[in-house]
Amino acid sequence: MKNPLRFAALVSALFITVAAHAADVVFPSGARVGIVPLDGLKASGEFVGFENDDKTLKVGVAEIPPAAFTAVETAFKEGKPVADGNKVEPFKTTAGDAYLTVESRKDGGATYKTYSVIAKGENFSAYLISQIRDGSAKAPSDADIRKMLATLTVRKDVPVDEQLSLLPFKVGELSGFKTVRLLAANVSVLLTDGTEETTLDGAPYIVIGTVPQNPATQDDRARFAEQAARAIPGLRSVRITTNEPIRIDSTPGFETRMDAIAGKGDTPVQVVQWLRFGSGATLRIIASSTKDEWPKAFPRFRAVRDGVAPK
Repeated sequence: MKNPLRFAALVSALFITVAAHAADVVFPSGARVGIVPLDGLKASGEFVGFENDDKTLKVGVAEIPPAAFTAVETAFKEGKPVADGNKVEPFKTTAGDAYLTVESRKDGGATYKTYSVIAKGENFSAYLISQIRDGSAKAPSDADIRKMLATLTVRKDVPVDEQLSLLPFKVGELSGFKTVRLLAANVSVLLTDGTEETTLDGAPYIVIGTVPQNPATQDDRARFAEQAARAIPGLRSVRITTNEPIRIDSTPGFETRMDAIAGKGDTPVQVVQWLRFGSGATLRIIASSTKDEWPKAFPRFRAVRDGVAPK
């Protein structure tokens, strides 16, 4: 190699260029799907995605079940239209191979052109949908839209601080849980030692969310707590062992503990539900582990509970 210093400089410049391009990718808050948006697009306050000032161009991003990509891929390979009858075409994106459909439709006298892209994520399908209103001033060209959609990028994880910032409450203690994942339109969160696919008979987990109601009276709290506990999905042969009032950070609450069976393996588990009553909603925390792991898991659950506070 004649000039190793020049070679090193070129490699350095290459990495700087790649990093600068990657920095242009914008992920809507809490999303694992992002793009390099066209000039004039900014984060929407109405949906997960981007729009321009006059709302004539909108780009939505979503995470949908992994089977969705498989279904579209199969339809393409078999030469069949997708469910809505549109023709599928292969499409290259930053995230890898994808599929694109393009259609025009009318809505209330206006005509829209819609581009939809689906790509494969690690355990989900990444989905983009771009809608342009015909006749709008400075509408981007077909080539511009395709170029933008080709920047579809998938990140493996959303930073924990970013996820927690979207919740309607504060979570001040994670107690060492490895996986943090937003649930239910960013109004609840899962903490677990497993993966986001962990089932009730798997690793210890805790789910924090809110119930948009309170018991009508103080005397009604026991019934309210028991009904909420018995409605926890995935549990069978539930036996409530305690159901009693407590105070959480000087706020009235209720603790319900249960023995139950969960999962395909009929695993014996222990579950605790904490309710913290507020002025307009009830904070609800559900935590579970196998009976063998309960002595180690419960103090961690309680530490998380004590770190949750209203915003």
